[in-house]
Amino acid sequence: MTVTFPLTGEPLALDLLNTEAATGDLVADPAGLAAWLAAQAGRLTPVGAVGAAEVAAVRAVREAARPALDAARCGGRPPAGALRALNEALAAAPPYRVLAWTEEGGTAAATHRGAEPARRLAAELAEATAELLTDPRVGQVRACEAQDCVLLFLPAHPRRRWCVASVCGNRARVARYYARHKGDTAT
Repeated sequence: MTVTFPLTGEPLALDLLNTEAATGDLVADPAGLAAWLAAQAGRLTPVGAVGAAEVAAVRAVREAARPALDAARCGGRPPAGALRALNEALAAAPPYRVLAWTEEGGTAAATHRGAEPARRLAAELAEATAELLTDPRVGQVRACEAQDCVLLFLPAHPRRRWCVASVCGNRARVARYYARHKGDTAT
């Protein structure tokens, strides 16, 4: 089975929410989650082998993130249960800094999380969700205007209407064209 992710490159929390697309749950099994993690390379700590525990952890964070973001987008209060679930994921793998000497002759500090992969992954995604929820631009997060699309995005331009202009935008333009020319029967 080939899994394609319709939209990546948004803030990590939105990329997570966009794994639940109109076509179904793109991280419903270990293979789908592994493909999504590969698409997110460099944004998350590598997990290694992906199993049922990682799938469950990611889906639990996503289920808490969606109602929290829906409320925050409208300026409302996120549900207490969603915040509690996100806080529990964060607390399960707290970050700590590790100092190291670099080849360039300086000291560097890297952030690590001491937990098994499923908890670490959940904590990193919960942290990305917390960053988005506390971002002043959270109210600008939009849902794609395409009729059959459920994806979310943070527009860089205020006139952006579709998640992917070459896909959803093109379909909307074609639909408008056909609607305008529906009565034309020129042969």
